[in-house]
Amino acid sequence: MTDRDRDVARSPLDRVVERGGHLLSTAREEGGAFGRARRRQLEIIAMIAVQAGLAAGLAALLAARLGPGAHVFAPAAAVGTIATAIGQRVRRTLELLAGVGVGIVVSDVLRYFLGSGVVQTGLVVTVAIATALLVAGRGGALVGQAGGTAVLIATLAPADHNLEVPRIVDALIGGLAGLFVVAVLLPVNPLRILDNSAQPVISGLTRQLDAIAEAQTNRDAEAAMRALEALRNLGPDVGRLTDALSGAQEVVTIAPARWRRRQHFHRYAAALRHLEQVILYTRSVARRTVTALQHDEPVPPALPVALSRLADALRELHQACRDEREFTRVDQLVLESAECVGRAWGQGVRSDGEAMINDIRTAGSEVLRAAGHPTEESNELVRRATTAGEVETRPPARAHLYRPMPDRGHRPVRTRSRADRAAPAHRARKRRTPPADGR
Repeated sequence: MTDRDRDVARSPLDRVVERGGHLLSTAREEGGAFGRARRRQLEIIAMIAVQAGLAAGLAALLAARLGPGAHVFAPAAAVGTIATAIGQRVRRTLELLAGVGVGIVVSDVLRYFLGSGVVQTGLVVTVAIATALLVAGRGGALVGQAGGTAVLIATLAPADHNLEVPRIVDALIGGLAGLFVVAVLLPVNPLRILDNSAQPVISGLTRQLDAIAEAQTNRDAEAAMRALEALRNLGPDVGRLTDALSGAQEVVTIAPARWRRRQHFHRYAAALRHLEQVILYTRSVARRTVTALQHDEPVPPALPVALSRLADALRELHQACRDEREFTRVDQLVLESAECVGRAWGQGVRSDGEAMINDIRTAGSEVLRAAGHPTEESNELVRRATTAGEVETRPPARAHLYRPMPDRGHRPVRTRSRADRAAPAHRARKRRTPPADGR
């Protein structure tokens, strides 16, 4: 009985049960991944909240020691430094101080020439925001602080003089308090930040690589389309990974307690920066798989094996980064993937299959770069492995020269006589053209 006959013999209830089981397993897997991602997100939220609360209390305590009224803005500045610019706290503090300075200068100059009032307040804020945008080139802390300081000076200065110095002191105390908490009192573990942010990206990418391989094996275009949609949904996880890289970089730069982890961090971060390119090439493979299956193009058996090897290489890369191990196993798996790609080429592909082969090769080269190989070396290693796989499946044309002669058994072998061997040379002499001078 063929597979088609078995499919026809199954009852509709069997198909419904099978479909329901597949949907249930998919929902369970996605729910587990969502729960893990949510726990990681809650850990980060809790850490930022504790840092912000500690910085606000420290800023209020320090500002209260420096004079009355100084504690009004300092806690807000500390919270803004920590909570609104993860991974850019130093830059945030500098922008905050620059924005306060711009707001104070613009407000004092315009008040000196125009006086105080409702119209003057609107004009002061307009000029302060425009000046801040010209200085910064974009929105951000500098623009917000310039506008807020301009409002404060324009509205309160007529009743309460000398607001400029307390405002600057507030900004300085709040920003420094936030940096002190992040760098000294409660620095986060940069490697834990990277691991928590990289886990959903790598697990999602490897899971979809395996799904594409299975779709190619089963010639299931719908499964390949689902994998493509899942790869497109990795965008938010990639964005969080980018923020985590920035935040962890800041920690190992300004936190003395984390300086000993710098080497491990830079090795881990250098590997993770190539994931986005691997995702792009994997999405291209998924699109080409859908098209190839819909157009009934051949998909050689070695092609899904190459995708599985690439997924294993990414898992090994993540584990090696965690444990500070060598990337030897990563290199081996990537080269095995390239050899499978070469065998798939030798087995025969069409346009979409050829595009998939190129994308898998380039993705493998990116993984080798993540493992520390230079670009040219990565490309050369993948090229050699691909060529070796192709030659194994489809040897070059000159290979028959080195094959052993077939066994002729006891059949007599015809030998050429001396006259037969001399005939070609004799005919060649007859065809020879006489020289031009007649000799």
